[in-house]
Amino acid sequence: MKKILKITGIALGIIVLLLLSAIIYIQVSGIPHYENLAPELNVVPDSARIAEGTRIALQMCVDCHGSEDGKLGGAYMPDDGTFGKLYSANITNHPEFGITDYTDGELAYLFRTGIRKDGQYVPPWMPKFPHLSDEDMYSIIAFLRSDHPLVQASDNNPPPIKPSFLAKFLSRVAFKPLPYPQGPIEAPPVSDKAAFGKYVATAKFDCYACHSASFKTVDILNPEHSEGYFGGGNKLYDKDLNLVVSANLTMDPETGLGKWTEEEFIRTLKYGMRPDGNPLRYPMIPYALLTDEEVSAIWAYLKTIPVINNPNDKTE
Repeated sequence: MKKILKITGIALGIIVLLLLSAIIYIQVSGIPHYENLAPELNVVPDSARIAEGTRIALQMCVDCHGSEDGKLGGAYMPDDGTFGKLYSANITNHPEFGITDYTDGELAYLFRTGIRKDGQYVPPWMPKFPHLSDEDMYSIIAFLRSDHPLVQASDNNPPPIKPSFLAKFLSRVAFKPLPYPQGPIEAPPVSDKAAFGKYVATAKFDCYACHSASFKTVDILNPEHSEGYFGGGNKLYDKDLNLVVSANLTMDPETGLGKWTEEEFIRTLKYGMRPDGNPLRYPMIPYALLTDEEVSAIWAYLKTIPVINNPNDKTE
């Protein structure tokens, strides 16, 4: 009996030692690195692409990357600390702090897979765009290469991120780089209204990530498999770290948009005023640069997805 207890104790000791070793390794090694297999890519920055890239960036990039000098020089990203202390990168044309050393292919590879030029993976606090059309991707890159005031060299040099142990752990077991597309990607035609709305809401402007249950359970490759897809409940925070729970965008008549009209949805999304007279709350911002056609297509798509009853408490 004593021999069995001794062997059991030794086995438990080995297990504890292995667990401690793994914890120390994850804590010390941080966010993992991967081989960067960026493609050869040279984007022609014509005026149409720059204009569309500017429109996308004004809705998708400024809120996180906007610095106090009015450029995309990076900033502190308010959060409850679950993933650590986070800062967005300087994505201006600054020769030292910005992204001038990235090739067009490396930028596309980062946006698609989440792997930076140096091979480090960027966890989910930065959106990934595996389903964005090639043309829209080229437009974003053209904007970043342009002389637009937002991307003129910013001297802001954000501190390195300080990821939590949870972020480091999840980056090894759950958060993984996405595969780079093996073929061309095209947006659905505008005439296919619901399909185009899905593209706008999931591939181009990433609406589903905030409006599903949690960033921890978002399925980037298959957005519709995300837990609570468009049912809201995700915990977000304003710049003062007040809790703001994302809204249910399914057609549930009690807790979602089931009693809204399309006109009310367009007015709320584009101009920030809800049908009850209350304004949208940050981090939800008005998407004023979306066209009525795009917002109408999103509405058409939302009407096709499974209804979720989710009585969220939206108070701090």
